This record gives sequence, structure tokens and C-alpha cells, in this order.
Amino acid sequence: MVDADQTFVIVGGGLAGAKAAETLRAEGFTGRVILICDERDHPYERPPLSKGYLLGKEERESVFVHEPAWYARHDIELHLGQTVDAIDRAAKTVRFGDDGTLVRYDKLLLVTGSEPRRLEVPGTSLAGVHHLRRLSHAERLKGVLAALGRDNGHLVIAGAGWIGLEVAAAAREYGAEVTVIEPEPTPLYGVLGPELGNLFAELHREHGVRFHFGVRLTEIVGQDGVVLAARTDDGEEHPAHDVLAAIGAAPRTGLAEAAGLELADRSLGGGIAVDEHLRTSDPDIHAAGDVASFPLPLFDTRLRVEHWANALNGGPAAARAMLGQDIVYDRLPYFFSDQYDLGLEYSGWAPPGSYDQVVIRGDAGKREFIAFWVREGRVLAGMNVNVWDVTETIQRLVRSRAVVDTEALADPHVPLAELVP
Repeated sequence: MVDADQTFVIVGGGLAGAKAAETLRAEGFTGRVILICDERDHPYERPPLSKGYLLGKEERESVFVHEPAWYARHDIELHLGQTVDAIDRAAKTVRFGDDGTLVRYDKLLLVTGSEPRRLEVPGTSLAGVHHLRRLSHAERLKGVLAALGRDNGHLVIAGAGWIGLEVAAAAREYGAEVTVIEPEPTPLYGVLGPELGNLFAELHREHGVRFHFGVRLTEIVGQDGVVLAARTDDGEEHPAHDVLAAIGAAPRTGLAEAAGLELADRSLGGGIAVDEHLRTSDPDIHAAGDVASFPLPLFDTRLRVEHWANALNGGPAAARAMLGQDIVYDRLPYFFSDQYDLGLEYSGWAPPGSYDQVVIRGDAGKREFIAFWVREGRVLAGMNVNVWDVTETIQRLVRSRAVVDTEALADPHVPLAELVP
């Protein structure tokens, strides 16, 4: 039984942390809720940073999870710009702030998120080298893209993942010249495989993006602190006024590791290992969002998912588990992306090598279709491209584990719902 004398501490002020605090109050928790955020901005959502806000189509205020006054109104003790540097599990305390404030917790939630992987090449200290993870990054990059567009400047992007491609699309809309450098043979290779990766390469080429596949960025060349070019390991030099490093993100596990919590294997994406209740190896500490590696029995693996939906749903699930509710967190990975006039949603998990065919329903040439990754007749994942209101059905199909008729799966005249047992 949870009582009003208890203190719940949430470390991490992103979407997962803010939604966890909201859920605690919505579920009737009357104890103390402390939310510690290492950024000075109030908790915000990250998708707009590479989409609407970066493009100037959404106002800054639209990215925040709650209006600033919401936290005081709901008696959430919000500490902005404060870093937690230690957890004492025996004393059940966290230490944070410049003065080393100690606060005792009854339950602790770690939603420390992830951070951009850094390019380990010469030249990364130049002023024109960027990352995109935080609101401050997006504010800076927004101005950079506008200037590049005005001056016919060049942006080189290292990495053809979701962030790299979304920024490439934004940069082209501003009018900047864009070159994307990617060591794999297609964009999004680790997520979509080569079959669908080529579709995104063609989409961006149609909008003027240049790709350089199968190579790595080895040096950023500059003079007087200004970027001039980017070099790759095949000896080529690409003109650049700015460079974006979009080579993935790493879970922020340092705090958990120092506290002796169990971590997931790096081969599974790393992160803090949690059980189906989002509980760590310490029963009074939970973890959710980007940093948590949770079991997904449907695929007989554990996953660390860096997308918006995982934070949106994981934070509330962890809050309910902290309250003693019998929750089981087994949501399918889900993400969405918008690039030019293409919108998509993806549900499931099908890394390269896990499937034996890709089934297309619709017209891939017109970019209005659903793609299914299938193994032995069972759908592992589905991606709807410019086709809407099918996500729930796709997820039901994946969860069913049913063997489907792939000819019917490919036939748009067969209602998708009929294939779900």
C-alpha cells in the first residue's frame, strides 16, 4: 500500500519522466514527487526537433509536455538544470545539484534517456559540427539550416538513419545543399534492410540529396575554426560548411552502472536491464524510456527502444508499477517519420537476417503501400507508407503470430483485418 508519507523520485526530465509524474498524480498518489532534469528547459517531446519545429512549422511552446505552471499546480517538485551524480541504494538516497543535495526515496525511476554518439575523427571541435538531441541543439540547427539555404551552403550528414534523413529533408526544404555519408549500402539498413532502404535513397535523391554509401567519415577539415570539408575513407573530400553527426545514440547508463544495477548486454543494445514490470535488479528502482532494456517474449529477446512511443507509454507503465499495480510492459516497438510528402508508421521488430521475405501491399512506386517483414509465413513487422488507419490492425497481426497467406497479404482487395485470427 502506498501512503502519503512516501517520496517517489524521477531522474530524467524527458517525455517518459513527465508522463510518469502525471500518471502518479492521476492514479491518486498523494506523496512527494520529485522530478530532476539536467536540462534547463521544462520537459519536452523530441520528435518535433527533427520535424515540425526544425522546419519552423511548429512554435517552440508546442514541444513541451505540460505548460510550466502544471508542475506546481500538481505539486510536482521540478528541479531544472540539476544533475544526479550518485545513488546510494542502501540509504535509498540520490545526490544532486551543485550543493550535493541528498533526498531519500521510497521508489526511484530512472528515465535518463540516451545521448548522441560522437564522431571520433579529427575536426569535431570545429564550430560547425552539430548533434541533434536536445531543444538547444534544434534551436541552433534551425538557424544553421536557414543560413545555409540563404547562402547556398553545404551540409554534410554522417549517418542515414531516421535523424539523418529527417534533417536532410528539412535542410533541402530550407534550400541547403546536402550530402549524406553512410557506411551501409542503403539508408536505414539496420531497421528496414536493403529492400526498403533503396526507396528512401530514391526519395531523397529526387529532392536533390547526394548519398555516399559504403564509406566512413574520417576527418572534418577546417580553418580558423570554420568547417570547410569532410573527408571519407575512400579518399574523397566533400564540400561542407556544417556537419551533422547522426550516427546513433547511446543509453545514459553511467548513474545506474555506478549504483551497481544490472545492465543489458551491448549486443542487445545495452541499457538498464528491467523485467516485465520495468523493475531493475533493485526492486525499489524502475527504469523506462530510451535507457531501459525490457523483455519482449513475442520475439524471444530483450529490446531497448529509442522512439517516442516507448517514452510515452513506458513512463506511465513504470509509474503504475511503482504504485504496486500488476502491469506488464510488452508493447510492440512503434515509430513514425515524416520526410517531404512521405509519412510512415512502423510497428514490430524485424532486423536484417530475421526475415525471409518482404511482402508489399499497394504501390511502392507511388509510395502508397504497406510493407510486411515475414518469416515462415508469420508477420514480424509492418510499415504503412502514406496509408493510414491501419496501425492497430498491423500490430494485431504481428501479435497473433499467425501464419498468413502471403498472396492475400499482398492483395489490397483482401481486407487486412480478415488476415487477423
